[in-house]
Amino acid sequence: MARYSDEFKYSIIKKMMPPDNQSVRQISRETGLSEGTLHKWKKEARSKGFAMPSGEQEVERWSTQDKFLIVMETSPLSEIEMAEYCRSKGLYVEQVLAWRDACMQANGGVAEQATRLQKELRQKERDLKKMEQELRRRDAALAETAALLVLRKKANAIWGDGEDA
Repeated sequence: MARYSDEFKYSIIKKMMPPDNQSVRQISRETGLSEGTLHKWKKEARSKGFAMPSGEQEVERWSTQDKFLIVMETSPLSEIEMAEYCRSKGLYVEQVLAWRDACMQANGGVAEQATRLQKELRQKERDLKKMEQELRRRDAALAETAALLVLRKKANAIWGDGEDA
């Protein structure tokens, strides 16, 4: 098994990163490295926080993970540094800012939805409790009516109909 220097690995990985975004297949053909090795290196780089688009030239088609990694990389940068970073990666500052907003909104939407669902759940529980109370009340009224009918039948059986008098 061949051992490659870190510099060589980095030069290959850099080809997979913006702005080049070369595909694993393309790099494999150019260098003669196996696609399996390249995928392994790409996975390792991604796990270390590097944005590694899947050979996709069109930036808006990048995975959300890659966009998030770009947002994370650029978060501590000043405006000037951000512009320089974007130029070096073939991106627009506006794209990265839009991705940052999307990341920030992602959690906000979930929190709002969770709050709304909690309110709906509490309302449904209150409605259920009211229905159960109404059901118990009706059951009691029905039981009382049934008891009165049984008593009337027994009274009629013992004393007669009462209509004769």
